[in-house]
Amino acid sequence: MGDCCLKGFRWNGEPAGQETTLAGRSCYKTGTNPNVAILVVHDLFGWTFPNTRLLSDHLAEEVGCTVYVPDFFGGEVLPHDIILDGSRWNELDLPGFLGRNTKAIREPEIFSCARALRTEHKHSSVGAIGFCFGGWAVFRLGAKDVKLVDCIATAHPTMLEKKEISDIGVPVQVMAPEHDPQFTEELKAFSNEVIPKLGLPYDYQYFPSLTHGFATRGNPNDKDEIAGMERAKNAAVLWFRQWLHKTSQDN
Repeated sequence: MGDCCLKGFRWNGEPAGQETTLAGRSCYKTGTNPNVAILVVHDLFGWTFPNTRLLSDHLAEEVGCTVYVPDFFGGEVLPHDIILDGSRWNELDLPGFLGRNTKAIREPEIFSCARALRTEHKHSSVGAIGFCFGGWAVFRLGAKDVKLVDCIATAHPTMLEKKEISDIGVPVQVMAPEHDPQFTEELKAFSNEVIPKLGLPYDYQYFPSLTHGFATRGNPNDKDEIAGMERAKNAAVLWFRQWLHKTSQDN
């Protein structure tokens, strides 16, 4: 995980949801569908980042579901004014922050939130989408020996390992920018070689010229980036509409 995970822009707009709790964790919630839910696993900007909340509002409205964005950084929030200013990154203890938020530490919390959507909130159909840091997590949520969700989507995943890709057991959507030092050319090629052999629905969306972080932190004043952001959002909406509402109707 590197500097690319901190670059980006902050969007304008006021989130429409509310803050609540999920499995004992602080959580942003938006939407009102009692049957269909999406769990968002956030990037380094955390659960309070306005872009993530605005995107969640779009998913809730356009998919027709309830979206949950829990805090998976233990109450710690990297200051947005610093992480959006590349000249001030030296003020951050990023290695220390990542050491407090390893996969081993956060996976149990992510799993408990996914379980709570079914057991406590009684959603019959649950999907998960992960951005950057959240990318590895949704693959683990949808692993063939776990299957805590019915389908997953990810944009520019970080810390994703080949075994996590090979172990996926639910329909999977991957949104990959051309330039990404985290989701490398090797991992892209591995995904496109391995996943189609698993007998799963697979949607690979490629975004030429775009870079890591575009789906949640793209520049709204750059025509190529805004087109990519809109395309990624629309692709995720169609993906979740197909798999979550289908599952909900089948149950």
